[in-house]
Amino acid sequence: MYPQKESMEREKLVVKWLDEVYGEASEIYLLGDIFDYWFEYKKVVPRGFTRFLGKIAEITDAGVTVNLFTGNHDVWVFDYLPQEIGVNVYREPITREYGGKKFLIAHGDGLGPGQTGYKILKGMFTSKILQWMFARLHPNFATGLAHRWSKKSRSDKGVTTEWLGDDKEYLVRFAREKLKEEHFDYFVFGHRHLPLTLDLNEKSKLFYLGDWIENFTYAVIEGDRLELKHYK
Repeated sequence: MYPQKESMEREKLVVKWLDEVYGEASEIYLLGDIFDYWFEYKKVVPRGFTRFLGKIAEITDAGVTVNLFTGNHDVWVFDYLPQEIGVNVYREPITREYGGKKFLIAHGDGLGPGQTGYKILKGMFTSKILQWMFARLHPNFATGLAHRWSKKSRSDKGVTTEWLGDDKEYLVRFAREKLKEEHFDYFVFGHRHLPLTLDLNEKSKLFYLGDWIENFTYAVIEGDRLELKHYK
């Protein structure tokens, strides 16, 4: 969990960026970990995010499609956001075609070889039974517990912002294996806090979108090109 003042400043910056770009956008993708923690009870949702959620509602009300991927921090997005602010929610990679180019788009957590421990943990978090059990906890206790877990996990593991090399970047390995089955012009992932573009071969590129904690990066599809940009 990040300090409230920093989170507020970051939220205002994201809203400012959305306000500037959505008039020219036909579609917007948010590739996960939008919230450090999110869990929907039947009648209760987490406190905060007012400016961000209001801006997304304004954008969808204006007829712009907004696609939101669940990440490892906000895996417990259910039906509130689609119903309340009109986003499309995705939990798995999707394929799209723009300008005659084929895209694979995903948050990215759990894809590729290895990561056995994390994949087991993700299976637990997506278990309907465990979700039902967690929902029995009082929101004050459950939210505090989740924030402590998130803070400890970040402190223990840190956030990897350095390039680990082709053999250790599991999303690169995932993309290369995928290309053996099917051609994609672009692979686009969130999850990694590293803004990066990589040529997988002569016709395929991989994009890491970075983050809005340190890098303030995003990508724009214009015609048949995808370009990584910095906002701040």
